[in-house]
Amino acid sequence: MGSVAGMRNLIKVMSFSLLTIAAFAGYSNFGIPVIKPALPPVEEQLDLESMTMDQFIALGERVFNGKGTCTLCHSAVGGRAPLLDTIATTAKERLADERYQGEADTAEAYLFESMVKPSAYVVSGFGKAGTNDTESPMPDVAGGGIGMSDAETKAVIAYLQNLAGEEVTVEIPIDGGDMASSAESESETVADSDAKPVILEDPEAIIVKHACGACHKVADQVGALGPDLTQIGANRDEAYLRRAILDPNADIPEGFQPNIMPNTYGEQLYAKELEVLVTYLAGLK
Repeated sequence: MGSVAGMRNLIKVMSFSLLTIAAFAGYSNFGIPVIKPALPPVEEQLDLESMTMDQFIALGERVFNGKGTCTLCHSAVGGRAPLLDTIATTAKERLADERYQGEADTAEAYLFESMVKPSAYVVSGFGKAGTNDTESPMPDVAGGGIGMSDAETKAVIAYLQNLAGEEVTVEIPIDGGDMASSAESESETVADSDAKPVILEDPEAIIVKHACGACHKVADQVGALGPDLTQIGANRDEAYLRRAILDPNADIPEGFQPNIMPNTYGEQLYAKELEVLVTYLAGLK
């Protein structure tokens, strides 16, 4: 009798366990709302042929404050790079400076050169340490993690000329080049609202995508405005690195100012991308 009763109790326990597991499985699959992450931001599709100069200037302002990451350094906070409010006016003075090593002969050409060959002229006090202001820490905006197109660069020039109250001499390029084709291809990629988001698993690709190298030396990027990350894992653990990315003002490294690094990476990075990046940085020893 005892063995029969024991068997019954065992069957009851097993049945209850199976029902509990089935209930949890059903709730996890059907009871919890499915959260779809937002798709990556899409570059705006531009019709340069019909764009007015005011629209082109507005485009330059958006690139300046967004994709170009210009305000990370060229801002009143931190003083890491010169302010650019009057750069279209002072460009003429810099062309006449004996320290100028570039090839530009107009203010417009100087502005373009300053973005793609920033070491052609380095403002006193803003060069890389130890170079006597002969080498700029600023990256080439056309390459690396920023990747501005020719049209975007010219739009920023138009914006800076207008900002300084100077005549806008830039002509709107009829051929948008890589920017137009990029916008078209990306818009096709995310045209379907149910399209799978592109989640990067290569840490160096994540670094390039989010322009980390514009400020940091890491993964073949040569930024010098933020802390050197090439051996960051030697004295920082994953918890610190994760916090530093999501809340950069939580712990400011010595010698650096707060409010420089954007605090929006928690919204821009997918959770998996964040963990891939944290693991990669923690391994740099």
